[in-house]
Amino acid sequence: MPQPSHGVRKGLASSTLLAACLLTTAGAANAELDRRAVARLGRSVLRIEAMNSSGRVQIGSGVIVADDRVVTNCHVTREATRVWVVQAGTRSNAEAQASDMTHDVCLLRVPGLQAAAVAVGRSGSLKQGQELLALGYTGGAGLQVSSGSVVALHRWSGAHVIQCSNGFTSGASGGGLFDKDGALVGILTFRLRSGRAHYYAAPADWLLDPPQGELRFVDVRPQSGHTFWEEAPDAQPLFLQAAALENAGQWAALARLAEQWASEDAEDPESFYLRAVAYEGMGRTDAAIAAWMRSLDIDPEYSRSWAGLARLYHRVGRLVDVQHAIGALMAHDPGLALEVSAELKASGPEPHEEPNR
Repeated sequence: MPQPSHGVRKGLASSTLLAACLLTTAGAANAELDRRAVARLGRSVLRIEAMNSSGRVQIGSGVIVADDRVVTNCHVTREATRVWVVQAGTRSNAEAQASDMTHDVCLLRVPGLQAAAVAVGRSGSLKQGQELLALGYTGGAGLQVSSGSVVALHRWSGAHVIQCSNGFTSGASGGGLFDKDGALVGILTFRLRSGRAHYYAAPADWLLDPPQGELRFVDVRPQSGHTFWEEAPDAQPLFLQAAALENAGQWAALARLAEQWASEDAEDPESFYLRAVAYEGMGRTDAAIAAWMRSLDIDPEYSRSWAGLARLYHRVGRLVDVQHAIGALMAHDPGLALEVSAELKASGPEPHEEPNR
């Protein structure tokens, strides 16, 4: 799975999937979802083989989304002169493709597919902390499954790019990210190098409402252009620019970007969340708290802001406020609440209570 980073346009990921076999569970909460969904959805998630003019084959994944239609990533097929899909050991030729390179969404027309299309959902139906299931291929190891949840929903181009904790790597590009009802909500697309929760999926909304208009099918042939996450750093969406700055600890630059973001969209809680992250990095405790509170004024369920407040309140000794933030987080994102609680407990004895400022 390609991995963009600040100043780097392309790269290949080198992580492993969270599962080495088809049936994998991540605790009782996900076990039932896996058992019910994997067998049904697995028949509709296919291996993609894209051969270029020199005979080199790129491996990816795809999902059946309509009769004779398979969605995948454009970065999987863009150099191809021929594309096949592999379904239960049977290879079928893709006779045409329709591409939106900017959004990294490619539709293949493949006659004679034997599995049913999956239901297609919308990223707007998701919430932070919601359980998700990712299915895709990696190398020749077969279909892999990874359980995880929504980390963040990044508003961009009419939908929400999904950041999740479902691990995936090279070969899973174009695979499916499914909600608890088995609806395709995202297309596994790329990961950043900065951590286990930096996996991203293109929203399935872009299939339902193509941002650049109806996709037009043409013969399979090499294509030009870059995807949104491969662009030069200053041309990427703001949420990716922010991730690079946060990774590098460039707090002043992150604060400026977040302020620009808020001026352009004052109703996006993410801009205020990032402003708080920057302020905390600069040691501006009160400003960070105010920015996180502003993000929660916009969206009281914005889990990352509750988590940020809990950590900061713990650090400065505002223990009553820690309990309030953890309680609110538990109501909206129990998994993250437990993670933060364990983190604070492991950090050592709680500091003495300080008066609220």
